[in-house]
Parts: sequence; C-alpha cells; structure tokens
Amino acid sequence: MSNLFYQGRGRKPVLDQARGVYMWDTDGKRYLDGSSGAMVCNIGHSNPSVLAAMQRQMEKSTFGYRLHFETEASEALAGRVAGLMPPHLTRVFFVSGGSEAVESGMKMARQYALATGQGSRWKVISRQPSYHGCTLGALAVTGYASLSDPFAPMMRPMPKVPAPRAYLDGLDPEDEATGLHYADMLEAQIRAEGPETVLAFLLEPVGGASTGALVPPAGYMRRIREICDQYGVLLIMDEVMTGAGRTGRFLGCEHWDTRPDIVVMSKGLGAGYMPLGAMIADERLVEPVLDAGGFAHGFTYAGNPLACAAGLAVVEEIEAQGLCANAAEMGEKLIARLHGLMQKYEIIGDVRGKGLLTAFEFMSDRNSKAPLPREIGAYQRFVDIAYERGLIVYSRRTHDGYSGDHILVCPPLIVTEAHLDEIIDGLDRSLEQFTQEIAPVLKAG
Repeated sequence: MSNLFYQGRGRKPVLDQARGVYMWDTDGKRYLDGSSGAMVCNIGHSNPSVLAAMQRQMEKSTFGYRLHFETEASEALAGRVAGLMPPHLTRVFFVSGGSEAVESGMKMARQYALATGQGSRWKVISRQPSYHGCTLGALAVTGYASLSDPFAPMMRPMPKVPAPRAYLDGLDPEDEATGLHYADMLEAQIRAEGPETVLAFLLEPVGGASTGALVPPAGYMRRIREICDQYGVLLIMDEVMTGAGRTGRFLGCEHWDTRPDIVVMSKGLGAGYMPLGAMIADERLVEPVLDAGGFAHGFTYAGNPLACAAGLAVVEEIEAQGLCANAAEMGEKLIARLHGLMQKYEIIGDVRGKGLLTAFEFMSDRNSKAPLPREIGAYQRFVDIAYERGLIVYSRRTHDGYSGDHILVCPPLIVTEAHLDEIIDGLDRSLEQFTQEIAPVLKAG
C-alpha cells in the first residue's frame, strides 16, 4: 500500500540507482533508458560533473528568494543560456518546469502588448494536435482532446490550426508547396480571428508527445515567421522538449534559421538533476514591460540557485562533450535502424524525427493510414512489453489522444552505436511479441 497518489492504479518497480543510459531497480534488474525519462535526461544519469557542481552550491546556499537576493548561479546560467540563443533573445526568466515556462511566455507576450498600446491582442493560436503543458493556461493552448476535454468548462480555449501532418494527409513533406499549404492555414486563422486580437502563435519546432516527433515540411517554418511579421503576431517557440540539444542543435528552430520572439525551455535544461525551465525573450519585449511597472508574474523557486547551478553544469557538459553533434550523428543512425524495423514489421506505418527525438507510428494499413483498433491499446501494451525486456520507451496516441499509437525513442544524448544496437534489439524483440499478440485481433477485423 502506498500513500502516494499516482496517475493510475498501475505500479512499477522501485528505482535503486541510475548511471549513464542505464537504470536499476531494487531487485537488480537493469533497464536501458530509451526515452530519457520523459525526454528529460539529455546528458544521462548521475553525471559526476553536475553532481559536483550541485554539491558546491549546496555548501553555499540552496535557496535565495529573487526579491531578496541576486545569485551567482542564476546570473551565470542566464548569461550562458542567452549566449546560446538567436540574436536579441537576451533576457532570461527562470521557472521550474515546462508548463510554467509556457505560462511565462504567454504572460510576457500579453504584458508586452499592454505596455505598447496593443491591449486588444490576447489570443494565442496553437496547433491541433499539440501539447504545451498541464496547467489550465497551458491546456488552453494544448490541442490534445483527451487531456483538455475534462477541463474545458474551467478555461478559455484558444484558436487552433492543423499541425502539418503531411504524412497523414498524403502530402509530400519535401515539397515547399506542402509547407505553404499548412502555413497558409495560420494566416487564414489570424484573419478570421481579426489580426488586432491575435497576440502570438505558439508551436514546437519538432512535434513532441502529441504528434510523435513531427518534423515540419519544407518551407513551413520560414513562412510562419513571415506571416507573424506581417500581422504583428509574436512567435513563441516551445522548445521544452526540443531544446538543450535534443534535435542536434541547441534549439530545434535553428534547423530552419527561424527567429522566435520568445523561447520556452525546460526538460533537457535541468536534465533531470533539478526542476528547471526558462523563458527567454527578445529584449524589445522585456524593456517596455519593465518600464510599465515590471513583470507581473513569478514562482517561488524561480532562479533557485541550486537548480541554476545544476543547469549551468548541464549546459557545460552538453558543450564539453559535443552532445549536439552526437545527437545529430546518432539520430541519423537511429532513424536508419528504425526504417529497417519498418521494413520488417508492416504495422509500422511511419518513422520520423530529428536528432534523438524520433518516433514510429503504428497503423493497421499504410496506404489508408488507418490506426490500429483502439481497443488493443497498442501505445500502452507495446511500452509494457518493452519494459518487461528492460527497455524504456515513451508513447502517446496520435489522434488527439483518443486513437492512433506512436512510440517515441529518445535516448540520452550520450548514446553510442552500441547503445543503439541494444535499443533496436529490444524494439525488435518487443515488436515480434507484440505483432504475435495482436495478430488474431487484426485477422478478425
């Protein structure tokens, strides 16, 4: 019996220790962390340099409230993060997680509008499907019905445009016309809402859990920047999952040279060592807000010195070990190996991703893109099979959380080819068992 209230009734083994890409339970069973937890542990577990940095900070102070003190750790991390951003994104605000970062980004955008005489702008357009966090504010811009529907009466849902899922729509993702097709939907939505009411467009440069490592089609990112500029709409880049090197660049948007007005980060920034996130804004947004009386927003642990000391050590490890480059190189090898599994197993209908943010999607028919029968619960059953074999992967449902199944394979950025071989072997064996289990259901259908 546990006094902890978990998300469901299922129980898991007790974690004993973790090192590098591996984790052990108290019975001694070893697991390969093939999803970096929830795409968090970018530099692997128990990195000695990070642990030493945390120890040094703990010996000085573990807390200093931002209204009482500035701290060396938070100033140092802010400077390092700003130096890794596109030009003009020089102002950093720390938080403790992704949902807080998204909320902070939206509130900064709104307060900038108020401070510059644009009070009619309040709508934040996002995509369907998408995931931006679990607080009510973040859920309002999340396009994932199974998570947001229960709370719809409690919030003000924001406008959505279709995510650029070219593979499901039968369009060529390499054709610029495809990217423009989806980007034009943003312009149409802005015009329908009334441009003077639209505050921002919020998106993940590479889709996360809701779309399973969705890479935008050619031309899409360039065009949305042009549209935002045309209508005075701020572009908020949700780099909570893609940031800190996950896709092979420090920010995912760098792959397309797309300039955001605001970046929100978390996950890989703290890398599982401490709760940490950040909102990084263009200085042209921050200065009017400060002149108007200050940023009316904050959290008790914002800029916590222990979290920032850990974050600084994480960033230093990403740079010292060349983990962005390793993510790009190992990501290409992982994608190639996943395509090999796709050739072997017909239920894999699509493989996609960037760097070490990769996924494959189950389909009952590749031509029609029909998902597996919902009652199979493939997204959960496959994860359970892999877990039993000592491989941890992550899953979600592709179609607004109610149907469709994709599996995210996102190991730590320290992964080697030998680790990839182990991951693919675990996936192969799990797929073999899974396809045997569901064969009677598919045959009956």
